[in-house]
Amino acid sequence: MKPVGLAPTHGTARDIPGIPATCRDQAWERSRLEWRVGDPGDPATLVENFLARHGLPVGDLSGPSLAGLAHEVCGAALFVSAAGGAAMIGGCPGAPSPAPAVPDVVVVVYEHTANLRLQEPSAGHLGRTVGAWRLGPWRPSWSPSRHAEAVESVREAIARGDVYQVNMVGHAAAGYGGDPLPALRRLMRLPGARYAGILQGDGWAIGCASPETLLEVRGGHAVTRPIKGTTPATEAGRAELLSSPKERAEHIMIVDLQRNDLSHVAQTGTVRVPELFAVRRWADLWQAESEVTALLRPGTGLAELLRAICPGGSVTGAPKLAALREIAALEPVGRGVSMGALGWIGPDGIDLGLTIRTVAADGQDLHIWAGGGITIDSDPAAEVAEAAAKAAPVRAALHGLL
Repeated sequence: MKPVGLAPTHGTARDIPGIPATCRDQAWERSRLEWRVGDPGDPATLVENFLARHGLPVGDLSGPSLAGLAHEVCGAALFVSAAGGAAMIGGCPGAPSPAPAVPDVVVVVYEHTANLRLQEPSAGHLGRTVGAWRLGPWRPSWSPSRHAEAVESVREAIARGDVYQVNMVGHAAAGYGGDPLPALRRLMRLPGARYAGILQGDGWAIGCASPETLLEVRGGHAVTRPIKGTTPATEAGRAELLSSPKERAEHIMIVDLQRNDLSHVAQTGTVRVPELFAVRRWADLWQAESEVTALLRPGTGLAELLRAICPGGSVTGAPKLAALREIAALEPVGRGVSMGALGWIGPDGIDLGLTIRTVAADGQDLHIWAGGGITIDSDPAAEVAEAAAKAAPVRAALHGLL
């Protein structure tokens, strides 16, 4: 049954993360594909074929950019949930999503329209527009003690040799009244939100404030920028991040995983790490970020590329399939819209953010997720505190406190 309170919305693409500035006010929805875990078909192949049918050059991404040429459409928004990314590689999808109104894969194709005044959204504004905005208390999916127990379980799995690192994620939901879109737009204004944007559908909306690049492709050159390692955005926090053997080891492990992921679609010998452990700010936190690059092998299409990079290594762990099994066994609810991908695919390339710092709105609740990478040296209490620190700016923005 469609959730109450969120009306179907079809309109411009101005809020899509990664959309070119020239398309923001002229791109109008033309066609949409939605897929859920359990639906027939391979989601990566379905995405590539759908975009190809609409004239986007996604069959071979190794060649030069086609920017400046005439195209049938201006581009497309792509969303892949954590479970959708796991399905692309045959991994464990995890527990059911607490926001089942949101599909696991969404592709929205846009075309340029000369005069948008001639077209109107099919059902007006999204959300409960009666009454002032109000957000109820947060209901966590697990307690701090249960979170700490999951961290300890991962440490035991690492000691057994089952995995090297696993990302543990918690969830919380809060009921709301009024229109959620202004709250999601406040989220977009968080400092460091490189992939700030909103994607909407029938009965749902996604708000993103992610700083992390999952995948960027231009002219056959692929880039991923994993983030791992978090401390408070103070001088002491910066010094702590730079000097911590645990944070650096956790980070390097994921960089190696991302190097391996890109190697599956790269020309031999072209995988590089031009930047390692750079400290950057998101909201009130320092985070460590690296850049991994490669030249794509001739004939690499979008489906093969998505299967190589999804779900993101920084939010799964290493080895990836083994980490997904641990996640499925330990996390009480699904990751929903978080820890997936959201961004833009156009004739000139791809720009997808990893959906950390991301919120789902359905007809009843707002949903948020936060977590961190667990290694053998992780302290359970510190990991619980880190997840809370990542969620705090998101909660504040949703409440209107920022």
